[in-house]
Amino acid sequence: MSDGTAPNSSLSRELVSRRGRGLLLWRLLLALLCLTGVGGGGSAEDVPLPRSRPLVWVETHTFREAAGPDFNSNQVTNAPTECNQRLQAIAVIDLLPRLIGPDACGGGDIVRLQAVIPAGNGSRIELRPAPILRCAFAAAVAGWLRDEAATQADKLGAPLRVVETYDAFECRGRNHVAGAKISEHGKANAVDLRSFTLADGRTLGLTDVKAAKEFRDDMRDSACRRFTTVLGPGSDSYHESHIHLDLIERRNGFRMCQWEVRTPKPEVTAQASAQGTSQGSNQVTDQVPLPVPRPVIVESRPRHSRKL
Repeated sequence: MSDGTAPNSSLSRELVSRRGRGLLLWRLLLALLCLTGVGGGGSAEDVPLPRSRPLVWVETHTFREAAGPDFNSNQVTNAPTECNQRLQAIAVIDLLPRLIGPDACGGGDIVRLQAVIPAGNGSRIELRPAPILRCAFAAAVAGWLRDEAATQADKLGAPLRVVETYDAFECRGRNHVAGAKISEHGKANAVDLRSFTLADGRTLGLTDVKAAKEFRDDMRDSACRRFTTVLGPGSDSYHESHIHLDLIERRNGFRMCQWEVRTPKPEVTAQASAQGTSQGSNQVTDQVPLPVPRPVIVESRPRHSRKL
C-alpha cells in the first residue's frame, strides 16, 4: 500500500511547486506591465514628462525660410547704397549686401568695417578683427572713432592706430543665454570694444583702471551721446572686460548708459605699513578705517518700510 501512495504524493508536491512558480512569474509580469503603462489603462498619461530644453535657434530647411518673408531677390545687388557711399568717404569697408540667418538674425545693407580714415588724412585706424555691421551702425561707429576717439588720443600725445574689437555679428540670444530675446549682435547692430592702441605702442584698455581716467570719461560721455545703448563695468557681470555699443530703437527714445569709469583702489604697501609702525601705534590706528556706527533707534515700535 505504501508502494502505491509514495509516487502519487511526490508528484503532487512537484505540481504544486510548478504552479506556485508560474503564479509568481505571472504576478511579476503583471506588475511590470502596470509600471510601463501597458496594463494600467492610461496610467502613463498621469506621469509628468520632463520639460523639453529650449532651442537656441530653429533650424531652417529652405532658403525661403532662412531669408524671411520680406526677402526680394531683385533687390540684391553689389551696387553701393546711399549709406555705403557716405561711409566710404570716412572708412574702408567690404560690401556684404545681405546676411541670412535663422529667425530674425541677419539683415540687409551689411558691411565689414576694416578701418577708419582720420580727419587729418593720416594713417588709418584699423579695427581688429574687422566687425560685420549694418551700414547705419557702422557709420555711427566710424564717426565716433574719427571725431571723438582719435581727437582724444591726440591729446595724449600719439595718434590712434588700432581698435581691438571683442564681438560683432553673431546669431545668438542676449548675453549668450539660450532662449533669450535675440541680441542686437544677431542683427549686426552692435559691437563690443576692448582697447585702443596708439602709434607709440601704448594700449588704453577701455575698462582698465590704470588707463587715463580723463580719456575714459570722455569716451563714455561721447559714446552715450551717439549710441542708444552703452554697457560696461557696473552694468552687469557680462560687461566687466569690454564696452558694448548698439543702436537699438526703444519707445519714447529711451537710451541706456551704464558704464562706470573706475579708478584703482588704494592699497597699503609694506613700506607704508612699516613706516607707520615705527612712528607709533597711534598713527597706525588712525590709518585703520573705523566701522560705521550703528543707527540710533528713536522709536520703540517697528515701522514697516516700502521697497521701491
